[in-house]
This record gives sequence, structure tokens and C-alpha cells, in this order.
Amino acid sequence: MDQIDRNILRELQEDGRLTIQELAQRVGLTASPCMRRVRQLEQDGVIRGYRAVIDPEAVGRGFEVLVSVEVRRDRRAVEEFEAALQEIPDVVEAYRLFGSPGCLLRIAVADLGSYERLWIERLTTLSGVTEVNSQIIMKRIKEPKGLPVDG
Repeated sequence: MDQIDRNILRELQEDGRLTIQELAQRVGLTASPCMRRVRQLEQDGVIRGYRAVIDPEAVGRGFEVLVSVEVRRDRRAVEEFEAALQEIPDVVEAYRLFGSPGCLLRIAVADLGSYERLWIERLTTLSGVTEVNSQIIMKRIKEPKGLPVDG
């Protein structure tokens, strides 16, 4: 991956809706070689997809919670827990961690009542869960903007 590829990645992270012509102009290429590079980055799995960034409030999910979960430390329990998370749309991000806590979730729901129902009815009942701790997000200080791609 050379500097032009990194520039392409930086520009697409900033605005994934750029036309090939706009992107090519920004990175100093003509459209055809720019398109080839973008397709190659996609084929190589460097670019894994494109998506819209949605305001949680606009879709009724402005109440966000970071949840640390301890899961029994055996393979079956962890696999069942992780599979169950895939079926809970309110869990918008999930990470298995080294150390404690064993898992960190970001949950987006409508309000405190919605989170309480999710906590009681789903999170605490998942296979292998031994502890659930919640921290309500007060304010986003820094939004995800993509990864640094400088070499």
C-alpha cells in the first residue's frame, strides 16, 4: 500500500459518497486508475464496506450505555454468549477484552426504561453471564472518524 492508497482511504473515510471523479481529483489521479485502486482495496478487504452515519436521536436511540459484562471463562459459555449478542439489535458494538471485564458492549435504546427492560430480560439472562455493569453515556466528546492511515 503506497501513499496514494492511503490518501484514497483517508478521503473515503471522510466522505464515502465521493464520486470517482471527485476522489481522483483529491488524490491526484485520473478516474480510471483511481477506480482500479479503489476496487483493489475493496477486493483485498482493506475497504470492508460503506455506510451512513446516523444520528441516534433521529431514530429514537439517543440513550446510550456502555456495559461491561463478565462471562464464565470457558469456551462454550463465551461462544454461546457471543452468538446470543448477534441476536440483540440494541447491542450496536461488542468487544471481547483481555482481562476484566471480559466483554464491553455499546447499547443504543430509546430511554432508561427501555434499557432497564433489556438489562432484566436479556442481558442478565444470557448464558454464562456472571456480572453486568452499566455506565450511561452523558455526552459524546469525540465521534468515530475512521482510522489514521498514515504510513
